Amino acid sequence: MAKILAAITGVGGYVPEDILSNADLEKMVDTTDEWITTRTGIKERRILKTPGKATSDMGVAVVNQILAKTGVKAEEIDLLICATVTPDTTFPDTANTILDKVGAKNAFGYDINAACSGFLFALTTGAKFIESGMYKKVIIIGADKMSAIVDYTDRTTCIIFGDGAGGVLLEPSEDGNGVIDAILKSDGSGREFLHMKAGGSLKPATAETVANKEHFVFQDGKPVFKAAVTGMVSTVKQVLERNNMTVDDIDWLVPHQANMRIINSVGDMLDIPKEKVMVNIHKYGNTTAGTLPLCLWEYESQLKKGDKLMLTAFGGGFTWGSLLIKWAY
Repeated sequence: MAKILAAITGVGGYVPEDILSNADLEKMVDTTDEWITTRTGIKERRILKTPGKATSDMGVAVVNQILAKTGVKAEEIDLLICATVTPDTTFPDTANTILDKVGAKNAFGYDINAACSGFLFALTTGAKFIESGMYKKVIIIGADKMSAIVDYTDRTTCIIFGDGAGGVLLEPSEDGNGVIDAILKSDGSGREFLHMKAGGSLKPATAETVANKEHFVFQDGKPVFKAAVTGMVSTVKQVLERNNMTVDDIDWLVPHQANMRIINSVGDMLDIPKEKVMVNIHKYGNTTAGTLPLCLWEYESQLKKGDKLMLTAFGGGFTWGSLLIKWAY
């Protein structure tokens, strides 16, 4: 009997209509289009401005798109995992809200918070439910409304992040296509370099924490940059070695869209041609857990059955890892 793998059988993506360009940011903070482009590669990002709309609404758009493309009914979904650092509310979890809004009455769901590595961690988790034979239809969502936790007077962070969501449907496969292997890592000592200071049980919200702007993203760029490049490159190499593969065997590198300099550094250190590296950071910025599935969504038409994709990401905390998958359609 052939080994059961978790194959991606559908992919969806969503970005809000409102665009925040570098020219717009020039009017808000002391920066320029040239400065932003040179250091990040970002030209614009999308912002969810609609009153009353949150991360779950972007997730709903993704799920409905996946269901429409694959012909799967909402009631057929077994499990939905949502990777996010910007849940609608601290509780209940955003995954359950998405399931309710799409009418997936037979599914259960939960959130994963691994920052920018969230989708990678969630995809690995969902794959195990499929491989075990426990479930047949699992949806993995990466979604973040980063505009909700970005200080638009802080030019070091407000130029980077955007809002967006993407996701995939996982189903059992016995033809050798699906999630092949993954290596996931974390190092909690990195939390001092990338975090949100207040809002949790350590430092609950008060008038003082709000006044001090402690509910926004804080990032110390240099140590994050170094750790991101090192972490992504090392885990890609480990996955390749463990599967007796070389970089030449990879058809696509799918890197977290954090910063164009990080993407280029990872590609150069792995000696992967630029035409094999998925990039959309110039259009959407860093959507945190949304970047990897948004890349798959944008490049879907260029993918062929059997293509070998290496997904790699790095997030605050620190979290990082790489995942090898053979495209199933």
